[in-house]
Amino acid sequence: MEAYQRISSADHSTTYENEKKDSLQKKRVRAPSDKPPFTLATLKKAIPAHCFHRSLLRSSAYLVYDLSVCSTLFYIAKTYIPILPSPLNYVAWPIYWFIQGAFMTGIWVIGHECGHRAFSEYAWVDNIVGLVLHSALMTPFFAWKYSHRRHHSNTGSLSHDEVYLPRLKDSIPWYSKHLNNPVGRVIRVVSMLFLAFPLYLLFNASSQKHDRFANHYDPFSPIFTDRERIQVVISDAGIFTALYVFYSVSKAHGFVWFFCTYLAPLLVVFAMFIIITYLHHTNPTLPHYDNSEWEWFRGALSTIDLDFGWLNRVLHHVTNTHICHHLISTIPHYHALEATEAIKPILGDYYQIDSTPIHKMLYRAAKECIYAEPDQDSKDQGVYWYRPYKNKM
Repeated sequence: MEAYQRISSADHSTTYENEKKDSLQKKRVRAPSDKPPFTLATLKKAIPAHCFHRSLLRSSAYLVYDLSVCSTLFYIAKTYIPILPSPLNYVAWPIYWFIQGAFMTGIWVIGHECGHRAFSEYAWVDNIVGLVLHSALMTPFFAWKYSHRRHHSNTGSLSHDEVYLPRLKDSIPWYSKHLNNPVGRVIRVVSMLFLAFPLYLLFNASSQKHDRFANHYDPFSPIFTDRERIQVVISDAGIFTALYVFYSVSKAHGFVWFFCTYLAPLLVVFAMFIIITYLHHTNPTLPHYDNSEWEWFRGALSTIDLDFGWLNRVLHHVTNTHICHHLISTIPHYHALEATEAIKPILGDYYQIDSTPIHKMLYRAAKECIYAEPDQDSKDQGVYWYRPYKNKM
């Protein structure tokens, strides 16, 4: 009887924990916004030493694997989809676009690692590999590398962060009230997925305001310092080279063929990039800070991991190791999961992960993350939280 009671108690405890987890999933709990009781040095000490090692051979093996998968998918698509009977060919193309786009995003992630010096121990190798990969994916490598570095240096700062700055209450655009409905939110999300990344690169959209026009292609843009300008020119050369190759291939095979085999998957890359980065930094549970409260460590912790299921592996776990990445960005992706597990017990409530289905996360963010302001009854008036749109404001 006593044994039965112990088993029953254990079952009840497990059930309770599962119910608690489900409840927290439905009603997210805010991440702590106060100064953490641990230091970056404490976290680094908890991570196994081998996690900091960047292996050129191992990183290259992942890149070769991704390129092999993409080449195989490309061959299958161009060879077999055109000969499928209608309407099967119209079904096969979108399937190809999504799968190919997912693996191409994995290649983009490896280029992103090059920008963080996480691909190898050699800076010149990382720069060459990153330039080639990102140019092929229409991303100006060095320009993005430097602006992204500033994002990592100022995460969560309302005054200095580089991307996904929340609007303040008095800066909500007039049209927000017309989009404050299910159809409007879907329109916002869909337009963001395919336009946000190009607009960010071309017009510095959703970033800090500067004294003059800023973009990622002008070497004299206020985004960059004098020592960075020559590498921005190199980035531009990479983009122009890619555009010339695209033009030549399109001229040889036809634009429709080129769109179906490469451009459409590239649009999926843009969309996936926005989904990942937007959801990493746009969540009702995450704080932002003004100058009175912000410090680098607190800002680096004001992000969230995402669980995309099987896509986690395809995307080299950039989704579910993001907190660790913001703390120590030179850890390569193949060690990031182990490093994350090592620091989770220390992070405690500072570690947040969202397993909500992707479409629901996007809709929730569009509904609940309209502007940011401090809690009215809080003594921490420098800590800002996302709010939903209110018709009467």
